Amino acid sequence: MLFQDREDAGRQLAGALLKYKSRHPVILALPRGGVPVAAEIAERLEASLDLVLVRKIGAPVQPELAMGAVVDGDQPVVVRNQDVIDFTAVNEETFDAICTKELAEIERRRERYLGDRARSDVKGQVAIVVDDGIATGATTLAAIRALRKREPRELVLAVPVAPLDTLQRLHTEVDAIVCLDTPRDFGAIGYYYRDFSQVSDDEVVAILKRFPARKMATPAS
Repeated sequence: MLFQDREDAGRQLAGALLKYKSRHPVILALPRGGVPVAAEIAERLEASLDLVLVRKIGAPVQPELAMGAVVDGDQPVVVRNQDVIDFTAVNEETFDAICTKELAEIERRRERYLGDRARSDVKGQVAIVVDDGIATGATTLAAIRALRKREPRELVLAVPVAPLDTLQRLHTEVDAIVCLDTPRDFGAIGYYYRDFSQVSDDEVVAILKRFPARKMATPAS
């Protein structure tokens, strides 16, 4: 399957998530790439839109290689990819230093994207976490574990494309997974989009303005 762009992927994914519309879900996007995808879903499902601020902890010599990921919060959630840490021979001090740097970037993004915007309360709600695709799953796993601590009634992972083995590893972390394509030879997420241009901070801010924070509906029954 090939998507024209993130909006197209979001529209297709929204069609697969329509059964959740009557349950008034909260849509939670991983910025920046997941935001345009999630916006299409939130619009179709008439749902609120919020962010999960998560950052990859990249290897020093190859930043795209995830040693783990971190999600903000009073007690930040850190997920380690021990195989990559061992392979790159990264020590604890270096890992912690990169983690601290990524937490600072999360704080910058929080101020830029959210400011004093009220955060969605997911406790007792159906929470759907959305990204534009999954590769290793490190950032997704960190986001899921952080969201689980916020006690949603049901936690759903929704992505346009991901490798099957990654989804199998994530299966026990969520209540449901909705994924449109699980290619055998995955490669990279960008291979499945005609337009995979980087999403800017300004685009994220503009999208969030289309979905003002609002009081939550009665928890789904």
